[in-house]
Amino acid sequence: MKDTALTHIHKSLGAKLVPFAGYNMPVQYEGINIEHETVRNGVGVFDVSHMGEFLIEGENALDLIQKVTSNDASKLQIDDAQYSCMPNDKGGIVDDLIVYRIKENTYLLVVNASNIEKDWNWISSHNSFGAEMRDLSEAYSLLAIQGPKAINAMQSLTSIDLATIPFYKFKVAYFAGIEHVIISATGYTGSGGFEIYCKNDEVEQIWNKVFEAGKDYGIKPIGLAARDTLRLEMGYCLYGNDIDDTTSPIEAGLGWITKFTKEFINSEEFKRQKEEGVTRRLKAFELDERGIPRHGYDIVNEDGTKIGFVTSGTMSPSLKKGIGMGYVYTGNTKLGTKIFIQIRNKPVLATIVKLPFYKG
Repeated sequence: MKDTALTHIHKSLGAKLVPFAGYNMPVQYEGINIEHETVRNGVGVFDVSHMGEFLIEGENALDLIQKVTSNDASKLQIDDAQYSCMPNDKGGIVDDLIVYRIKENTYLLVVNASNIEKDWNWISSHNSFGAEMRDLSEAYSLLAIQGPKAINAMQSLTSIDLATIPFYKFKVAYFAGIEHVIISATGYTGSGGFEIYCKNDEVEQIWNKVFEAGKDYGIKPIGLAARDTLRLEMGYCLYGNDIDDTTSPIEAGLGWITKFTKEFINSEEFKRQKEEGVTRRLKAFELDERGIPRHGYDIVNEDGTKIGFVTSGTMSPSLKKGIGMGYVYTGNTKLGTKIFIQIRNKPVLATIVKLPFYKG
């Protein structure tokens, strides 16, 4: 197992560490519910340095990105970020990612930790454009400073007016005593905040200064368990659960990042799916009765016939009820439809609802 540059700090804080994507990662410190509420109402910090970062540069960098991603990266201005996915050639998804336009012909791709090698090989295999590629994953760290108090708590660390950075925009600026830090108004929680990219040998200083600056705002370290409940309350897809090599972006409700203004890998098939429809859709549901839905549980109708399966589920700390997402066969996907989740052989009543679960 690899450590991040901050693993020794997590240990000193009493974090419970678990193996995740080849790294020792903090899953929780004080407890999931406390950490979840800290981010929803205040400010918390995640060490997500296990994520992958690829730099793609050169005159034809955009051509390569346009080919391997589903969203239209030609729309990106410098200092813009864009959520996208990389489709495979079999109708599924290699990974979901964020594309940052750093300079005129320089892009940063941020990919999931468990897919770094797979993604690198996939993009490389399609680089017939001569774009220059560099894997920076081992050299860079990433902190997610999330919550409604993040702007005020972090403002003293930079001369950039943090309140003026719109969602999915970023600045490369001085932060916490370090030059050339990426301050990105992105995150996976739905409660606002920033993601901070820096070099490994800079991250400990930044971590310490972030906690110093956030002291009066009740800042706390947050583990991956709360990251999962926060993202699920927003209905954000998790690779390996809600999307994978067998799920199409159209099935997954990611048509909004699948742009047919250009050609990309397997775009014809996805265009056909959009026009003709698909046989299953990723849908959100809330339990009407007590219970906690889990990944892999069957979804059935009132006759007990299987009509789908749960991809993500939890007890929502904000809503105090069981929530989840899952693929449901067409014909059972309308909002308000009653379905049943098989929890330990017992069908538990649930209702298909609109995302996000958490409205803020």
